[in-house]
Amino acid sequence: MKSLRLFLSQNLGLLLAIAMFAVLYAFYVSQYPNWGMNVVLQNGNETLALILVGMAQTMAVIVGGLDLSVGPLMTLTNCFGSIVMAGTGGSVVLGIIACMALGTACGFMNGCIIVYGRIQPIIATLATGAIFLGLALLLRPSPGGSIDGDFAWAFTNDINELGYTYGWWEDLGFFGKIPLQPIYLILIVLLVWVPFKRSVTGRGAYAIGSNAHAAYMSGVRIDRSKIAAFTLAGFFAGCAGIYLTMQMGSGNADAPQAAEYTLRSIATVVIGGTSLYGGTGGVIGTIFGALVLRSISFIFRVVPESAPLGFVASPLLQPFFEGLILLVAVSLGAARVFRVKNRLSLFS
Repeated sequence: MKSLRLFLSQNLGLLLAIAMFAVLYAFYVSQYPNWGMNVVLQNGNETLALILVGMAQTMAVIVGGLDLSVGPLMTLTNCFGSIVMAGTGGSVVLGIIACMALGTACGFMNGCIIVYGRIQPIIATLATGAIFLGLALLLRPSPGGSIDGDFAWAFTNDINELGYTYGWWEDLGFFGKIPLQPIYLILIVLLVWVPFKRSVTGRGAYAIGSNAHAAYMSGVRIDRSKIAAFTLAGFFAGCAGIYLTMQMGSGNADAPQAAEYTLRSIATVVIGGTSLYGGTGGVIGTIFGALVLRSISFIFRVVPESAPLGFVASPLLQPFFEGLILLVAVSLGAARVFRVKNRLSLFS
């Protein structure tokens, strides 16, 4: 019983995010006519970039900061990708690697500016975000570029379509109808997030967010963990830009879009149960936080205005309901702070 209470207290935010997503998406499914795997695929395409940007934001929040450059970096990678991913075959793969390298390098630059420049993360990334958007505009003064259509179609669809496009396999039945987006997420979580979280550097990042002074006195290498966290944030934002390029098939230095993704990334982190104080949470919660936000958008599309809840169908009310849900999530996350006498007990 004690271990169960400990598990619930440590994962309350994640469990709430999962519950909110289950309720909202179940309502969406109940209202959607002829819902099926094709709808799941469409939903996944609309959600994956936000999830990846939210994962980038999570890395900054874990160490007690905010990264306002994740949206602009995604946009920069999108514009860069529309140039270097424009070929076919191996050149596309090299272009994807170049985009990952760009995102990682920009994240590393953010970390170095924050650590060695002694600048607050929110200020440093506000400046670098403007730089990233400026570079994006240099690369794409107007929307343009075009990547291979077969590649974009195959890698933003399901397993069957991937096989059909390149002749790798025939129809795989129900298994073949599984969208590729969850597979991408699983690979990123298992190959990138889990090794980082279990590493000394990853544990150091959590320690910094919990109490930077105590972490320093305990021998944690503060500089290395902070730089690693922001470097990984850049990598995730770069991955978001890559997928956006595959989804759109072109590049667009869209400043409003970059700002919207940045703000929504913070919302996904909070809804997913990662404390803005730092030191707790993780990308799994952020994934469900992004799913919650997108589920709200999906519901707005399917609820008829003549229904008892038809008032939510108005697009003008969407920001209101998103803000309301975010406020509830923040309040639930902060409630524990007011119940403890010593904030250090939050991280024990």
